[in-house]
Amino acid sequence: MTTHAAAELLFTGGTVYTGDPHHPQGDAVAVTGGTVTALDARALALAGPDTVRVDLAGGALLPSFGDGHVHPLMGGLGLNGVPVRGLTSVRQIVDAVASWAADHPGAEWIQGDSFDPWLAEDGRFDARWLDEAVADRPVVLHSMDHHTLWVNSEALRRAGLTADTPEPADGVIVRREDGSPLGTLREFGAMAPVTALIPDPTPQEQVDALLTAARLLAAAGVTWVQDAWVEPRQVEPWLAAARTGELPLRANLALLLQPDGWRGQLDALPALRARVETEAAGRLTAHSIKFFADGVIESGTAALLKPYSDCPHSHGVANWTAEQLADAVAAADRLGFQAHIHAIGDAGIRQALDAIEATAERNGPRDRRPVIAHVQLLDPADLPRFAALGVIANFEPLWAQTDPLMTELTLPRIGAARGRHQYRIAALLASGAPVSFGSDWPVTRYEPLAGIATAITRQTPAGQPAEGWLPEERITTAQALAAYSAGVAHQAFEDAHWGVIRPGARADLVHLAADPHRVAPLDLPRVAVLGTWLGGVQTHTG
Repeated sequence: MTTHAAAELLFTGGTVYTGDPHHPQGDAVAVTGGTVTALDARALALAGPDTVRVDLAGGALLPSFGDGHVHPLMGGLGLNGVPVRGLTSVRQIVDAVASWAADHPGAEWIQGDSFDPWLAEDGRFDARWLDEAVADRPVVLHSMDHHTLWVNSEALRRAGLTADTPEPADGVIVRREDGSPLGTLREFGAMAPVTALIPDPTPQEQVDALLTAARLLAAAGVTWVQDAWVEPRQVEPWLAAARTGELPLRANLALLLQPDGWRGQLDALPALRARVETEAAGRLTAHSIKFFADGVIESGTAALLKPYSDCPHSHGVANWTAEQLADAVAAADRLGFQAHIHAIGDAGIRQALDAIEATAERNGPRDRRPVIAHVQLLDPADLPRFAALGVIANFEPLWAQTDPLMTELTLPRIGAARGRHQYRIAALLASGAPVSFGSDWPVTRYEPLAGIATAITRQTPAGQPAEGWLPEERITTAQALAAYSAGVAHQAFEDAHWGVIRPGARADLVHLAADPHRVAPLDLPRVAVLGTWLGGVQTHTG
C-alpha cells in the first residue's frame, strides 16, 4: 500500500469541485510538493503538525482557470496612456486625450487603448475630432478589438497617408468623399504605417507591464495563459519577466506568422522556441504559431462567404489566400508547432478548417490540437468538421451577448438570419468538438467568472434578453467551468497535469468565496476570488 508524507497544505471547510467526472465533488484536498496527494477522508488522514490548513470558509475549491487566448503584454501596456476604456461618447474621449496630453507635455506620441468602436456612426472616427485636443503631436487610439486605429491628422501626416495612398491588400483606410484618409484605419495593413513609427516601450516598461498583467490574471484565478500574439522582439520581455521569479503564472507564447515573407519568418521560430523552453523551463513554452485568417465583423473586415448586408460589394478581408494559409500551417506543423488561427467570419473559419484538414492529409497523423480562436460566425456545414478534425474551438464567451457592439455594429452588418449562427458554443460541445475559453483581454474583461456568466445565460449584465440571446446555445455551469479549466489544459497539451483536482495532478487551484453552482449566474462576476495556487504556491490572496 502506498503511503504519503504529511500534507503541506490541507483545504477543508467548503465544497471541492474536482472537474473529474469519476469523482466530481469532495470536501478536502491534501497537497504536498506542489501536487495533489489525496481527497476527502484520505486527505484528512494526511494532516500533520506542520500542515498548513486552508479554511474554505463555506466557499468552493476548483481547478484554477486557464486563459486560452489573451494578450498580457498588450493589456499591461494598455493600462498606461490615455484612459479611454469605458468612456461613453466621442466628446469624453477627446476631452480625456486633451487632459492627458496637458499632463504629459514630454510625451512624443499620445496613445490610448480600448475605446468602444460603436461610439461613432458606422465606426467612422474623424482625425479632426482628435485635432481639437492635440494638433502638434500624433495621437493613436486603439479600439477595444485592436483591429481599428483612430488617429489624428499629425499621425496621418507622419505615416505619409494621403488621398494618393493605395488601399492595402490586408486593411482598409476609411476615407472622406475626396479620398483623403478620415482618421480610421482598419486591420494591420492599414494600421502598420502608423504603428511602425511608434517607439517600443523600454525593456523595463515591458517587463513591468507583463508582471502587472500577470498579477491581475492571478487575482482572477488564472494560472496558465496563451499569449495569442507574440512578435519575435516580445520574447525577451517574457524571458526577463520569468527571470525575476515574480511571474505568478505559466504561459505559452504563440509566435506571430504574417503572410508577407512567411517562409523566412518561420525559419527563425524554432530557435526562438528552443530559447524560451530552455531559459524559462517550467514557466514558459512557445509551441504555438499565430495566424490571422481575417479581421472582425464590426469593422467589415471578417471574411464572409456572402457579402455584408450593409455593403453588398464586400466579403471582408482574407489576410491569406487559401493556398498560402494551407502551405504555412502545414510548414509550421512539420516543425512541431501548434496552429492558433484567428478566424471570425464564416469564410475565415472555413479557410482555417481547410488549412488544418490539408495539413493532416499532407503530414500524416499526430497529436496536433489545432486551435481556431473566436469562431464567431459559423456556417452550419462546417460545424461537424471541428470534432472530425480534432480542432479546438476557442471562444471568448463574454462576446456572446447583445451588447452595443452586437446591436449597433455586428448585426446590422450581417443581418438577423446570419446573426443566429454566432458563437455556437452549445452546438459545438454537443457535436463532440473540444472547446476552450479565453478572454482576449484587453479586448474584453480578463476575469473568467464574467465570461462564465455570459456562457451560462447569453445575457447582458443587466439580464437582457430575459430568455437569453440564442438560448439554445446556453451551456451549464459545469460545462462553462470546464471550458475555462480542463478545456484550456487540453489546448495546452497539459490535461494530464492540471484542469482537474485529483491525486497526482499539479495543485493549480482557485478558492471562490461562494459555490458557483449555487450562485445566480449573473452574480458570478461578483464572487470574490479568495486564493489562487500555482503548483501549491499561493499567487493571490483575496
